[in-house]
Amino acid sequence: MVLETRIRPVLGSYMRQLDDQEKLIARELIRDPRQSDNAIAEKTKIPGRTVSRKRQRMEQENILSYFTALGVLPNGDGRSATRHQYIIKFRLGITAERLVNEIKSEPNVKTIFTELIYESHIAEIDGHISLVMVIEGKNDAEIVESFQGKIIPSLLKNHGDNSIQEISTIRLLAPIRIKHNYIPMVNMKDGVIKRDWPDDGIFVA
Repeated sequence: MVLETRIRPVLGSYMRQLDDQEKLIARELIRDPRQSDNAIAEKTKIPGRTVSRKRQRMEQENILSYFTALGVLPNGDGRSATRHQYIIKFRLGITAERLVNEIKSEPNVKTIFTELIYESHIAEIDGHISLVMVIEGKNDAEIVESFQGKIIPSLLKNHGDNSIQEISTIRLLAPIRIKHNYIPMVNMKDGVIKRDWPDDGIFVA
């Protein structure tokens, strides 16, 4: 299990400049989001109440978000050994707003897709709205079966039989860097960033 802190706004939103204290607090949360406000106060020399107030403000403004990533690749719990990245390019006329609305109302988002899709994004390719998704499975054949048998039928049902113009795929081997600061093969141990990793090696906006 890996705990991650994201210090970015959602796409298209405005992020104000962080003050020096907020940057120190954010850096500590990037290192280890499990630590308490008191622990952060001790390390940064910022009063505990100030740490609590500023942390809550950054959370409310969507500047800070926290994620727990389960290690399901061979070096984790072994449930999934393979990841493929799919790029699904839709025909002209399908908008990002329509895609978002369909995703919000799709019942499989809460069930089947939670198990299959490791990560997904809305993208734009040559003027076409697209979906980029990383799918996990025990092997290549299982991923292809899941994609063709579960994900594609759902997309065609929601957007029409001729809605998909092109599909491409890449077999992913191993993650290198995640969310700016996390390099699992280099700077992580016991689910968090190593304590001896230098402060200037942690990006804070």
